[in-house]
Amino acid sequence: MKKTLVIGASENPERYSYKAITALVKHGHAVKALGVKTGNVSSVEFDVEKIPYEGIDTITLYVGAKNQVEYFDYIKELNPKRVLFNPGTENPAFEQQLTQLGINVERACTLVLLASNQY
Repeated sequence: MKKTLVIGASENPERYSYKAITALVKHGHAVKALGVKTGNVSSVEFDVEKIPYEGIDTITLYVGAKNQVEYFDYIKELNPKRVLFNPGTENPAFEQQLTQLGINVERACTLVLLASNQY
């Protein structure tokens, strides 16, 4: 299972980050979540501080390109194996920076990857 960090976590059941956390937990992945306010989904507590987690395999983004700037250095420091840019979060300049660091970048929907066993 892949240790995953969800950036842009929300307690709103209509938000895709909520659905992704629920699906990741259901599929047995270890999940960490970062939001603008504290919360909890599927027993996953949201952090509001950028914690230097160890061993993050995948970061899945639910933050639009204009709001990603504050996460650039944090994501690079975590050095995940891959970063998923979910629909609406595409950011070519940041994607290129990550690729140059040897981090895999995918423009893909976390929910679709999980549902199709491609996660």
